[in-house]
Amino acid sequence: MTDVDTLPRGDVTAALALAPHLSAVGAGLADPTGFGHYVHTLRSLGAHDLTSARVVEPHLDACAILAQAGTGPDAFGEGSTWGVYASRAPGLHATEVDGQWFLDGDKPWCSLADRLDRALVTAGTSEGQRLFVLDLGADGVDVLDQPWVARGLADIRSTGLRLHHVPVAPVEGPNFYLDRPGFAWGGIGVAAVWAGGVDALTERVHAAARDREPDQIALLHLGRLDALRHVIDATLADAVRQVETGCACGPDGALLAARVRCIVAEAGELALTVAGHALGPGPMTGDERHARLVGDLTVYLRQHHAERSLADLGRQSLGG
Repeated sequence: MTDVDTLPRGDVTAALALAPHLSAVGAGLADPTGFGHYVHTLRSLGAHDLTSARVVEPHLDACAILAQAGTGPDAFGEGSTWGVYASRAPGLHATEVDGQWFLDGDKPWCSLADRLDRALVTAGTSEGQRLFVLDLGADGVDVLDQPWVARGLADIRSTGLRLHHVPVAPVEGPNFYLDRPGFAWGGIGVAAVWAGGVDALTERVHAAARDREPDQIALLHLGRLDALRHVIDATLADAVRQVETGCACGPDGALLAARVRCIVAEAGELALTVAGHALGPGPMTGDERHARLVGDLTVYLRQHHAERSLADLGRQSLGG
């Protein structure tokens, strides 16, 4: 496995080249005891570079999903790079003709669709939602020319796909994608990447404090970040324990993932504020690496739906 620390920061091409070498990390989730390694890898990637992590995380998620279905990415092409496109798409439909499935319609939020080899795509069928393997280079796959003006994750372009009777391969049966235990685990994996972003912010504030004698306010910022990281560490360690001991399946797994994501997302948002107060405008305007870190984490955290996710957590906590 390539050392994550040697990966060039902000280099999507390099991250795409790395992703297939990490496939075994995702495939390891066929066995829950591999979850700790999965979380550690994603957090390390996030701490090193969030742009790279945003490339690799869905690839590992795809490998995990395929492993849980009893197959693997190399069954569809050795060394392929993968995405997972599971956003709601009422206009996308799958139909079966003489044993062959086809996709027709539009799918939004397809990150790096113009650069990946394959993707796992959810689509509606007469039996409910199903998961399919899509060859992104197949005839009938059009990447829509939509604006991407993001300042964070600027090179992880996400756009829509328009599919015209594209042949696809089904993965398991109806509702497999949502009903498998690993669905919740993948959401925790994303939170591990956010945690890595908090680690990187904390190191930047520590580095600034080492450059000069910190005053009481600087120490306050360091203390707040230390407390946030302790909460994140404890939250992820508990999640790993529950998954690896078989206590995070079904509704229990969904509740655990919701808790972890809410805790880490709120810690991430607070860490952005604390780092901004501690460091001032200088790094945001004169340090390319720091400015990219702040921009990337700000956009990445918006995968969490803030108050709506908290309301959903409240509903789950009532058993509803």
